[in-house]
Amino acid sequence: MTSIKQNLTNVINQVHEFEKKCGRAINDVQVLAVSKTKPIEALESALDAGQRAFGENYVQEGVEKVHFFNQQHSNREITWHFIGPIQSNKTKLIAENFDWVHTIERTKIAQRLNNQRPENSPPMQVLIQVNISGEERKSGATEDQIFALAQTISEMPNLQLRGLMAIPENVSDYQQQLVSFVALSKLQNRLQQQFKNIDTLSMGMSGDMEAAIEAGSTMIRIGTAIFGARDYSKQ
Repeated sequence: MTSIKQNLTNVINQVHEFEKKCGRAINDVQVLAVSKTKPIEALESALDAGQRAFGENYVQEGVEKVHFFNQQHSNREITWHFIGPIQSNKTKLIAENFDWVHTIERTKIAQRLNNQRPENSPPMQVLIQVNISGEERKSGATEDQIFALAQTISEMPNLQLRGLMAIPENVSDYQQQLVSFVALSKLQNRLQQQFKNIDTLSMGMSGDMEAAIEAGSTMIRIGTAIFGARDYSKQ
């Protein structure tokens, strides 16, 4: 049975391989360790192996982990990303505890996060989630909504817009994966022309990271390949 340290090394080596293959610079793509449902011990193993960016999908679970690591590992510079759906009644907890949010899709949520961000905290780094595949049941802003939402966020003092995030339709064909990722990358390029500090494209997971990297992803979200299969029985 491989260790989390070895898994993390394997993932990073794979990312470097894809970066070289696609003509990207080494370390151009950041690995975000998706740690939802995983115990504290698993995160500590990843931390000891050098991982510093963690993504959580569930608010209460994520907040508990943030508090634990702030108390027990205050000397480690950990960056916490919220990557799950956002309910209005949970924005205060997110604003108070996370450094990044990947899943803003409407003005109401952005406004609540801005208003509830503590005064002594730096601006929250945020991404607009895009429904790039146009799936009816999937969250995310449409292409027509992105730029108005970006303009609104850019005027909020406690939020810093950094780019886009998407979870495209789950397909195994490489060329189909590439179509969605290239479309998102083009939207990102348009966003960069209108707004400053746009430098983050959060797209790609274990099964489609090569296509994501080829299309320009700067952050891939990896869970099972690092931590092993998840147990949802306690959720």
